[in-house]
Parts: sequence; structure tokens; C-alpha cells
Amino acid sequence: MRIRTLTRPEGSAAAPTAKGTAAARPQDSPARRPSQPSRRFRRNGGPGRFAVFAAPGLLAYLALVLVPIGMTTGYSLTNKNPFNPPTRWVGLSNLTSLFSDDDFLKALQNTVVITVIVTLVTNAGGLAIALLLDRRGWLYNALRSVFFVPVVLSAVVVSVIWQSILVDDGLLNTVLRQLGVDHPPGWLSDPGLALYTVSWVIAWQGLGFCVVIYLAGLQGIPQELYEAAAIDGCGPMKRFRNVTWPMLAPSVTINTVMSLIGGFKAYDQIQVLTNGGPGPNTTSTLAFQVVQTAFNGNHVGYASAMAVAMLILVATVSVIALGWLQKREVSA
Repeated sequence: MRIRTLTRPEGSAAAPTAKGTAAARPQDSPARRPSQPSRRFRRNGGPGRFAVFAAPGLLAYLALVLVPIGMTTGYSLTNKNPFNPPTRWVGLSNLTSLFSDDDFLKALQNTVVITVIVTLVTNAGGLAIALLLDRRGWLYNALRSVFFVPVVLSAVVVSVIWQSILVDDGLLNTVLRQLGVDHPPGWLSDPGLALYTVSWVIAWQGLGFCVVIYLAGLQGIPQELYEAAAIDGCGPMKRFRNVTWPMLAPSVTINTVMSLIGGFKAYDQIQVLTNGGPGPNTTSTLAFQVVQTAFNGNHVGYASAMAVAMLILVATVSVIALGWLQKREVSA
């Protein structure tokens, strides 16, 4: 019986040892890693599954945002009136007519005043309240919820509540009469006061949002910075100026831009509290003027031109403010 012996052919490589195999694995693994994400992506469905998940949101954005903007832009170039056909192409004449329209210019002026008041009040008040509530304890948690409640309420509900307080025979004037004020102010009936009253109501409702954003920013500031500032001998005001305020730059950006947008699109409070009065266009805003022109006057084409002008104005102001505030974030 012959036993055949297996011999290695001459010139053949030696069989890898366990140590050699273990040493070779780290060299082989990097070559396989680039293909793993693509294999996993294909195994999970690839671009098809991504399209399935993204399609509902994209379709909703297309149907509810892009299509209405496109239709409004198209209507602004016509004299569309559903009760006075036919519709004719008028080009940019609607947009150019806005610069000589006293009602539109008055609404623009009122909108700017409201926007400035809302932006200043919500940011200053929100920061002050956030500094007071930046404490631990159940009481401070409850107060945070109280300040945020108006944000989640409907603007119509808030306006109805404030209307019952601010009318001539409302709660506020009743209290003032009991305190000895014979002729309390007409908060909503005085043409010189109504615009500022409405601005206060809008700012009051948006105050809670700013408080929450500033609280989040305050809680994200490292305590080591305050300790270092205290060691350097900085008092409370210096700590706020040199530590708190620079670190709150992202929060200031968010609140300022959101307040600007909220002020420019104010409508519900105007409709409920004053209906554009007292007097002609005393508290009328751009959004209010658009609705009145389109649905009361049936001038859809002209109202669409107002809406396009409002969109351009809000986008321009928001982009400028965002760019300036982001530069401040970098410098801070």
C-alpha cells in the first residue's frame, strides 16, 4: 500500500498563517468599505424608496405653496374679476398702480409700524422674561407653560378675548372708571390709539414663542463661561454683555426673523378687533387690504398684484435681516 504525499509545488506561495490572515484583514477591509453604503442603499430600496417617502411632502408643498404662488403671479398680470368677464392681460400695470394707490400705501405704512412694534416688544420682553425664568423648580416650569399658552391658541380666539377687555365698556375701562378715571381711552375706537393697541395684542400672542427660544439659548450657554467671567471680576451687567448676549446670537436671529414675518402677515387680529378701522384704513394692513380687495371688491387681479408685492417685500426684508444677523453670529 502506497501512501501518496502531498507536496507543495515549487514556486508556490506559502499558505498564510493565522497571524498572516489576521494581519491581512485590516488591509482588505478598506477596499470593501466604499461599496457597503451603496449595497445597503440598494438593499433598502435605493432611490425608489426615497422617492416614495419624499413624494407626499413634495406634492403637498407643490400644491399648497408653489402652485398658489404661480397662480397669484399669473392673476396679477390680468384684470381678473369673476363678476366682470372677460379677463384681459394687463401686464405690470397692476403693480405700477400700487405706488399711486393711497389705500395700499396707507396699509403698507400701518404694516411697517406693526412689524417694528411686534419685533421690538417680543424680543425685548421675551428676553427679559426668559432671564427671569431661567431657574430650576416646578414654579418656573409652570410659568413657562403659562407664557406659551397664547402661542398655541388661535389668533381669532385671542382677538375675541382681548376685544372683550379693550372695548369702550370692557373690563379694562371698567376698572379704570372704578379707579377714578372719568374718560378712559378708547383703545379700539380712537384712531390715534387703535393701531398701537392692535400691535400690542399681536406682540402679546407672539411673546411666548420668543421666551421659549431664548430659554433654550440660555440653557445652552456653558456655566464655565460665567464662572470665568466671575473670576475676572465681571458683575451681572458685564456678564450679560460679554457672555449672555453674544451666546444668544442664534436665538436673536430666529426670533427677529419670525417676528418680522409675523408682523408683515398680520390679518386675523385686524379683522376681529377693528375691521380696518376706526375710520378709513386706520389699522388696515397689507394682508387685510388683499382680502378686502379680492373678496369684497372682487378685483382678483389687482389683489393678486398686492399679494405679489407683499411677497417680494417680506422675502427681501427677511433675507436682509437674516444675512445681517448671521454675520453677527459669526462675529459674536
